[in-house]
Amino acid sequence: MQAMLNVAVRAARRAGDYIVRRYDNLPRLHVHAKGRNDFVSEVDRTAEDMILKTIRKAYPAHAYLAEESGARGHGPYRWIVDPLDGTTNFLHGCPQFAVSIALEHKRRIIHGVVYDPLLQEIFTASRGNGAYLNDRRIRASGTEHLRDALLGTGFPFRELERLSEYLPLFERMCSSCAGVRRFGAAALDLAYVACGRLDGFWEFDLHPWDIAAGILLIEEAGGIVTGLRGRENPLRNGNVLAGNPAVHRQMRRLIGRKDDTRPNANERGSK
Repeated sequence: MQAMLNVAVRAARRAGDYIVRRYDNLPRLHVHAKGRNDFVSEVDRTAEDMILKTIRKAYPAHAYLAEESGARGHGPYRWIVDPLDGTTNFLHGCPQFAVSIALEHKRRIIHGVVYDPLLQEIFTASRGNGAYLNDRRIRASGTEHLRDALLGTGFPFRELERLSEYLPLFERMCSSCAGVRRFGAAALDLAYVACGRLDGFWEFDLHPWDIAAGILLIEEAGGIVTGLRGRENPLRNGNVLAGNPAVHRQMRRLIGRKDDTRPNANERGSK
């Protein structure tokens, strides 16, 4: 099983090194809009191709779900790949983006890698074996009270009609914690919860490739990841609530039983 994690790390590093090289030549990139406020560049596609070639060379029979290529193959093993989480940041020269790779076995995440190529920080986790940052064991924070917590979030920038649902919750969170940050790369946000840089995180309408690796990182670091109401699977509906156990519990109480089960495109992509 460690061999599979090693392949993920190798793929993430290879793609990350390429991304950094292109980061120095942003004005020359070709960029296309996939949808409202949703962009893809040649860097996303090339990085994804590098990752998938590395995986297929080692495990040609495995299935995969990748942001740009979609879903391919069938079987008990499925790789979930985001070659460049935080594309908008990358395109604007904002240094907050990452490569995210996870491996499912029979619909259960067993390995996860999130790689920040600018800081050379690689977060890894294997189910039952803990979470690590550059080979150093990490744990979710020990913050006990929401009033002392630093939270991360993401705005519903693709489905702007959800702002009316999001903003009251944002106001409640802001008035109940020490601060809220919006970095723009969910994979890194979740990795930061795993290592204690953030105490909690919530966001609507994420895709499986945004969060699969980060979910395992947090769980293996002693944190909790659920849907907003506490029992839904975020890989199926895309709505994420994460934190250390104490902060997660208090965030969930603050949210109450607000409905977060509206169908979205993520459910189609994650099946």
